[in-house]
Amino acid sequence: MDDYPLLNVFWTMLWFFLWIMWLFLLFKVITDIFRDHDLNGWGKAGWLIFCILLPYLGVLVYVIARGKGMGLRDAKQAKEAESRFQEYIRQTAGTQAAANATTSTTDELARLADLKAKGAISEEEFQQAKTKILA
Repeated sequence: MDDYPLLNVFWTMLWFFLWIMWLFLLFKVITDIFRDHDLNGWGKAGWLIFCILLPYLGVLVYVIARGKGMGLRDAKQAKEAESRFQEYIRQTAGTQAAANATTSTTDELARLADLKAKGAISEEEFQQAKTKILA
């Protein structure tokens, strides 16, 4: 360890972390290439070949050329995942049943109003049934 100074250890660790960051970025770019629905098959193949044959330059050019769209696709995917999660919570918690109960209450009131309009029930019967439904 005497022949490897502390500054060299620092530089080695810095380059190692930069290499790891580049690997993460490379995987992110490849994932984005396949996730982009606006890019046709040849475009995807071209970007993929560019990123594999010239990895550092390919990733850098991709991030410069398509970085904004990459961020938008990430945000869209996160928003869709959040909405699916919220829908799952609503189903599991049973708020759908409450919404269906409100709909059935409305349907029941409409049916009562129709019966009253046809003369099948009196005003007093209508008010009693309405009070019972709303309670």
